Amino acid sequence: MPTANSSPALRRTLLFIGIVTLLIAAIVWIRHATRDVVYVRTARVAEGNIINSVATTGKVIPVQLFQAHAAAPGQVKSVYVHAGQVVEANTLLLKTDTTDAQSRVDSAKVAIATTAATASDLQQGGSQEERLALSGDLARARLQVDQARQDLAALQQLQARGAASANEVASSRERLLTAQTSLNSLQQRQTQRYAPTDRARVAAQVAESRTSLAAAENQLQNSVVRTPIAGTVFSLPVRQYDYVSAGEELVQVADLTRMQVLAYFDEPEIGKLQMNDAVVITWDARPGKQWHGHVVRVPTTVITYGTRNVGECLINIDDATGDLLPNTNVTARVTTQQVYHVLSIPREALRTQGSQNFVYTLQDRVLHKTVVEVGVLNLQTVQITGGISAGTVIALNSTSNVDLSDGLAVQEAK
Repeated sequence: MPTANSSPALRRTLLFIGIVTLLIAAIVWIRHATRDVVYVRTARVAEGNIINSVATTGKVIPVQLFQAHAAAPGQVKSVYVHAGQVVEANTLLLKTDTTDAQSRVDSAKVAIATTAATASDLQQGGSQEERLALSGDLARARLQVDQARQDLAALQQLQARGAASANEVASSRERLLTAQTSLNSLQQRQTQRYAPTDRARVAAQVAESRTSLAAAENQLQNSVVRTPIAGTVFSLPVRQYDYVSAGEELVQVADLTRMQVLAYFDEPEIGKLQMNDAVVITWDARPGKQWHGHVVRVPTTVITYGTRNVGECLINIDDATGDLLPNTNVTARVTTQQVYHVLSIPREALRTQGSQNFVYTLQDRVLHKTVVEVGVLNLQTVQITGGISAGTVIALNSTSNVDLSDGLAVQEAK
C-alpha cells in the first residue's frame, strides 16, 4: 500500500505514462489521418463476346477473267465496247488488222501443199515425170541385157564350131555384164531411191508447215476478239487506230460480282487459319465500306514474298456487287476464334503467378486475391470460366502506380 511519501512519485509516473500514451495515440492518429489513400481503377465481371482475328494485305482477283493480248504487231482496226460496259458472252469487243495474219495463213498453206507434194513423191519413188523417165530407162536396160545375152549365146555357138574367137566371146560377155549392172542400178534406184534420213527430213518439213499454219490461223482468229464470258469490261487500254506490239494487252473482262482475295499471311499466323473462317475486307479507297467473305483455301506451303515468309490464302467475297475492282490492294481480317455471351474481364485485370491465374476482387474497400479459371482470350478481354461470378468488382490497377496486394485498403477511382 503506497505511503504518503510515495504518492507524488506515483502520480508523476502515472502522468508520464498517460502523456506517452496520448503521444502514441496522437502519432497513430496523425499517421492515419495524413497517409495517402490508394485509389484503384475497377471493372465488373460481365457477359460479353470475345473475338480473335488476324489481318493482312491481299489483292482482289476475279473468279473468272478473260484477257486478250495482241498476237502480233499491228493496228487496232475497230473497238466496239467501252470501259465499264457490261457485256454478254461471245460479244464482239474489237478487231485488229488482219493483213499480216492473212498473209501468213496463205504462205503457210502454200508451204503445206509443197511439202505434201514432196512427201507424196518420196512415198511413190519420185515425181510422175521422174517415174516415167525411170520406167523408160528400165525398159531400155532390159532390152540391152536381153540383146547382150542373145549375142553371147550366138558367139558361144560359133566358137564351138570354130567360127568365133575367144576374144569375141569375152567381149560379148563383158557387154552383158555391163548391161546387167546398169539394169541392177536402175532397179535399185526404183525401190531404194530415198534414204530414211530423206523421209525424216520431209516429215519434219510437213510437221513444221502444219504448225506454221496453225499459228497463222490462230493469229487470224485472235485478230477478232470476243469474250467467252459475261461480265464487265474493266480494262480497255487501246483505242481505234492504235498501234500495238505483240503481247500487248488489248482488253480485260471479268464478272465483278464473283471476286476473291489472294491474301498473304505471315508464317506464325498460318496455323490459325481454317476453311470457312469469316473474313472482313476493307479498301482504303472506300473508307467506311466493308465486304464480307470466307476462307476457301488455306495455305499449303510457305513462300518468300518480298522480305516475308508467308502462306497464300484464298478468300471468296460473298457480297461483291461490282464496286470492288480487280487488282486492288485490300486488307483482309480473318476471324479465327469467337465465343459469345460468356463471362469476361479486361485483360489487364488478370495476373499470373506460376501456373496460377488470379485477380484482385474488391470488398469493403479491401483487395482480396482470388484464383480464377480462364478460357478464350485476346489482347483486350479474357473469358472467365470459374472463380468469380457476374457483377463482381475487380481491380485493374492503381492510379498512383502502387503495386496491388492482398489485403490492401483502397478506394475506387471515380
